[in-house]
Amino acid sequence: MKLQTTTIEIKTLKAYYTPEEYLQLEEKADSKNEYRDGEIIPMTGGTTNHNKLAGNFYVCLSLALNDLNYEVYIGDVKLWIPRYREFTYPDVMVIEGQPVYYGTNTTTVTNPRLIAEVLSKSTKDYDRSDKFLYYRSIPEVQEYIMIDQTRYYVMQYVKTSENQWILTEYEAEDDNLILASINVELSLSQLYKKVNFAESVE
Repeated sequence: MKLQTTTIEIKTLKAYYTPEEYLQLEEKADSKNEYRDGEIIPMTGGTTNHNKLAGNFYVCLSLALNDLNYEVYIGDVKLWIPRYREFTYPDVMVIEGQPVYYGTNTTTVTNPRLIAEVLSKSTKDYDRSDKFLYYRSIPEVQEYIMIDQTRYYVMQYVKTSENQWILTEYEAEDDNLILASINVELSLSQLYKKVNFAESVE
């Protein structure tokens, strides 16, 4: 009898959600959650540095691409990754042309050309490994940017051909980050404007 009770409790803890159930719950949620192949994962809150870096990157791209055929999104727009059944919230996305939506609403896109993440202490290993694996399964993705919030340091992956990506690292305040997929250049001094490295990170 005790064994049966334990088994029921374990099954309850391992709840599985369909993508549709997740989207319904997410519409009513007080905070953001990711979806990973049936599991709902709460997202941690970001620091002020995280917010500044994502905001600076978004503003620079929006100004540079203002009159061109691109859309820039920040934070609150979800991305659906069909191969790995993932819903996630990239810090910044750039879409060439019009967004292709998942489902009938306009809250989830499927076709970013460039994705950027600000690295956090709690998620940086995931962002550099599995998350990059998931992102590069999207055919439209040509570039992935990871921005460190503790120092001047940006990792840039650019797709050169099928299954081939080149890594470039930027580590100095006067370095210029050249975004190959959208033909935009910005300095790390612009990107890191008003970021205080002395502040703690999440």
